[in-house]
Amino acid sequence: MAKYFDVHPENPQRRTITNVAESIRSGALVAYPTDSCYALGCQLGSRDGIDRIRSIRNLDDRHHFTLVCQNFSQLGQFVQIDNDVFRAIKAATPGSYTFILPATKEVPRQLLHPKKKTVGVRIPDHTVTQALLAELGEPLLSSTLLLPDEEEPLTQGWEIKERLDHVVDVVLDSGDCGTEPTTVIDFSGGELEVVRRGAGDVSRFE
Repeated sequence: MAKYFDVHPENPQRRTITNVAESIRSGALVAYPTDSCYALGCQLGSRDGIDRIRSIRNLDDRHHFTLVCQNFSQLGQFVQIDNDVFRAIKAATPGSYTFILPATKEVPRQLLHPKKKTVGVRIPDHTVTQALLAELGEPLLSSTLLLPDEEEPLTQGWEIKERLDHVVDVVLDSGDCGTEPTTVIDFSGGELEVVRRGAGDVSRFE
């Protein structure tokens, strides 16, 4: 059974955040809120966590996992960014965007796109996520909590607990955070490509 934690969306309880971070360090798979729907997350180097996310979402090896980072300096450790891209991403973060970029050697190989050697990164604008990332001290390896054959992500913590009780270890609930996933921008091919239009405003990149 998954542990269930209900936290205040603007002032999350410190003890709860600490407990969840400790669970992640111990190998837990967590369902947690972001600024653009709930996500599944685990520790950066957790092969078991990756396999479990793939199983829950029925993903193949071409899926771009996302490193959810606390801030820009943390993000910069894991992806290669030139000056123009730096300015574009800096202006849009924190926010509901995922950026696909060439990965550095800091990124575990199993996270990379098999051909492109790229990874997704984002900095969420969400109080609870930021508190968790600050406590964790490293990015969360994440993927949108969108189940196979369903059109919209799960958005209620109690429903996530009910439906995924046997496959996740922790559910962190801070209330409804919407069903629209991030806007995905791919900078890895030289030319900017909008891969998915979502919660983030695309006009700033067009």
